[in-house]
Order: sequence, then C-alpha cells, then structure tokens
Amino acid sequence: MPSLIEPSLPPGRMASLAQPEIAVGGVLLRPWRRSDRAAVVTGYADPAIQRWHCRSMTDDEARDWIDAWPDRWRQETGAGWAVVDTDEVVGQISLRRLDFAHGLAEVSYWVLPAARGRRIAPRALTALTAWSFATLGLHRVELHHSTANAASCRVAHHAGFAAEGTKRREVRHLDGWHDMHIHARLDTDDRPREP
Repeated sequence: MPSLIEPSLPPGRMASLAQPEIAVGGVLLRPWRRSDRAAVVTGYADPAIQRWHCRSMTDDEARDWIDAWPDRWRQETGAGWAVVDTDEVVGQISLRRLDFAHGLAEVSYWVLPAARGRRIAPRALTALTAWSFATLGLHRVELHHSTANAASCRVAHHAGFAAEGTKRREVRHLDGWHDMHIHARLDTDDRPREP
C-alpha cells in the first residue's frame, strides 16, 4: 500500500556517504578496525556492560561483529563507531533501529571501566547526535535504558536528551523484565552545552 507522505530521508542516503570520523571534546569516533578486537572482548566481558547489553563475546565473535559494521552501513541497518581517547579505544557508540521513512534512530553505547567517570559517553553521544542531524539528516535520535541504569540516565541528561516516559516491562535482562526509560533529542532542540 503506497504511503501518502514522502520519506523523511531517501533510501541510500547513509550508504552514499563514507563513514566519517567524528572528533569533539577530546574524543574521536571512528569506524571499527580489526585491531580493536581486544577492546570489544574486554567490553563485553565487563559485568556492567553484560548487565545492560546482555551479551558476551569471544575473540572470533568480536572479529565477526567488527567485520559486520561496513555491511550494516551499506545496507542502512546500523552504524557503529569505536570511541577513542588518546589513541586508545575506550568504548563504542552505534546507531540502530534506523527508520529513514520517519527520520529516526536509536543510539546504543558503552564505556570501558577504566574510562568511566570522564564523561566519555555524553561527549560521544553529543557528537554522534550532532552529526546525525547535520549530515545524515535525522529528525529524532532516541535513547532507551533500563530504569535501574542510573548511569545511562545521567548520560542522557548531560547530552541534552529529554526524558519522555517509561515503557513498562519492555526488555528482558538476565534478572528478568525491566521497565525502560525513553529519552530523545530532536533536530530542533537546542544543542546542549559541552558535557
């Protein structure tokens, strides 16, 4: 059945671009490299990351995960970046659940334990959101997290993501069903101060 509205972004918009490096506030978002496997394995071995992302990875799985990002970019199903601080991978950030018809995406991220407390996640989130609006042309970027994940609530706040509500028992974690907070930024929102 044909839609009566034009898509917010045309198919092929992201695939027509080279995946950029995005630098802001002392952090660099860059495409993943095979040499980053150890950081991915370390991330998914961390109990806090496992708690909220509900997965672990072997070295081979990390290689496959890294190798899949270029195809996801070309197919416009996701986009992932290594978050780098002083030439060291300290986290990841990605766009997922891309919906170009409505100009929106959801963001996911984690930061390695040794880099926590330095506002890496809000700086990366602010940078990726600004790029998503200015270059990709998205209208809305969403962030969902468990209501029990206070750290992600702080990240959302520092990056200027407004709290919009709670989805009851939406996601199953290792300890059962979790209510999820929804935060979002619109391309018309004021840009947040440097986190």
